[in-house]
Amino acid sequence: MPRPLLVLLLALAAAAGLSAFSDRFDPYYLDVGIGIGINLVLAVSLNLVNGFTGQFSLGHAGFMAVGAYAAAAVTLFLGPAWLGEGGAFAQGSLFFAALLAGGLGAAGAGWLVGLPSLRLKGDYLAIVTLGFGEIIRVLLQNFEPLGGALGLNGIPAYTTVFWVFGAAAVTLFTIHCLVHSTYGRGFLAVRDDEIAAESVGLDTTRYKIVAFVVGAFFAGVAGGLYGHFKQTISPGGFDFTKSIELVVMVILGGMGNTIGVVLAVILLTLLPELLRPVADFRMILYSLLLIILMLVRPQGLFSFRRQPKP
Repeated sequence: MPRPLLVLLLALAAAAGLSAFSDRFDPYYLDVGIGIGINLVLAVSLNLVNGFTGQFSLGHAGFMAVGAYAAAAVTLFLGPAWLGEGGAFAQGSLFFAALLAGGLGAAGAGWLVGLPSLRLKGDYLAIVTLGFGEIIRVLLQNFEPLGGALGLNGIPAYTTVFWVFGAAAVTLFTIHCLVHSTYGRGFLAVRDDEIAAESVGLDTTRYKIVAFVVGAFFAGVAGGLYGHFKQTISPGGFDFTKSIELVVMVILGGMGNTIGVVLAVILLTLLPELLRPVADFRMILYSLLLIILMLVRPQGLFSFRRQPKP
């Protein structure tokens, strides 16, 4: 059995074991732990776009919003007709279908925004993806069938430790296998030198769109997990700040360094909680620490690759 598949199966088994005892966990620690798992899905999927493919997307929160609303719509509007007298298996099937709908909806949005915009590079691409995220937020804010500015409430609490860390394990497995496959080497070629990649016949735009769609799919799944954990969602929860938070996790972990991104997610999710004793200055200290880290380790806190000399 291939080692990545064995690791995935062990991770799923560990997630199932943790989920069986989750009722004994302190609700606060459970909330933080699930937050780490959801951020893992988001940051690792963004790392495929920003880190491995060398693009700069600021619209990941928009894909998360699409997934959150699509998944919530499935469980709220189709759930009562689907479940009937169904038990745990029916609920699990419904939630799986909702997450799949959220992921596919976000992937479709990623394809729509990627097709015209990924011929752009650098700052121009960042501006387009930022605009996309804001367009999604404003549309949701004014779409009354999905709650408008008030959002959706009463979403079923289907998210568990197993679903969150199972999704994180599947995301890590998928991104690892994709990047280390023969096809996936094209992502690295686009990142390292797009002109050289085109000169040997690679369709660089297609590679960028594939990365965008795959990253958006997992962002949509994370949005579905988030909505069914918090049980309420609103457009304000998926603003520009959320996208910046995810980009910081990827940069701090080291662009294209999956293990570093995982460690950065854990650090940056726990850091605001550790600073709660100084609540009045928490965000000031958090921002100051990030600035210091960026100055001291511009290549990423958990990246140990040699930087090329100027």
